[in-house]
Amino acid sequence: MSKEYEEKRGPRGADDHTEKRFPRERRAEERGVPVRERDAGADGLIEGRNAVTEALRAGTPIDKIFIARGETDKTLGHIASTARAAGVVVVEADRRKLDYMSATKAHQGVIALAAVREYASVEDILSAARERGEAPLLVVCDEISDPHNLGAIMRSCAHFGVKGVVVQDAGMLESGAAIRTAEGGAEHVEPITGDSFIDTLEQFRKAGYAIVSTSSHNGTPLHKAELPKKMVLALGQERDGLSDAAISSADLNVAIEGTGNVESLNVSVATGVLLAEWWRQNKA
Repeated sequence: MSKEYEEKRGPRGADDHTEKRFPRERRAEERGVPVRERDAGADGLIEGRNAVTEALRAGTPIDKIFIARGETDKTLGHIASTARAAGVVVVEADRRKLDYMSATKAHQGVIALAAVREYASVEDILSAARERGEAPLLVVCDEISDPHNLGAIMRSCAHFGVKGVVVQDAGMLESGAAIRTAEGGAEHVEPITGDSFIDTLEQFRKAGYAIVSTSSHNGTPLHKAELPKKMVLALGQERDGLSDAAISSADLNVAIEGTGNVESLNVSVATGVLLAEWWRQNKA
């Protein structure tokens, strides 16, 4: 943890709740991964019962939780008691206020306001991996623009053991829609900020990772492809997919075969299919 960050946070005393409130920072520190503050312009909202429950369970830093006034639902009661035990402020709010705050318009009576979240860089992740002799499974996104897609990608990544997801726009990871769609998956995958998509892929290649891309044309059929254990999965934009430059620079390009009734799969669906096959080959 950097000296500058420690000075911002202040000293830890015997009565300090830092160890309760900032387990993500502690885990990052234990892995030797320096952390950076997120973009202050991100909304930082976590909406919905499952998403908030998982955020509390995973130890996500939360400043405040708003719960609909008058609710007697047991799940909301459990959220409130868990939050208070962790030192998080819980506020009862009129449902109209929650409706106004909500970005997803599906808050289910609870909205959490996440504390400043922090991100590692690509070099941070590579340095930590080298020190530990690890080769984590990683995903690099090329400007995914739909937060629901990003949330679904994060959920699949959490399920199949991806250690980190690289995005160019850190604010996307703070989108209420992305966090809600991830249903807690965002709390189990290291968020990483990168520069240009191609440059980020090159950083990983120089570190010995195989870059795997996917396209609906001219790829090795997935069921015939040998997916490397030390892999970085490159994901293209929703509309245009991966650029020709990205595909040609990949070590392996695979195609997910189907009936052909549709031209291609949604990027988040394709991610789940590819990661499931990687898991089958490398974890079976």
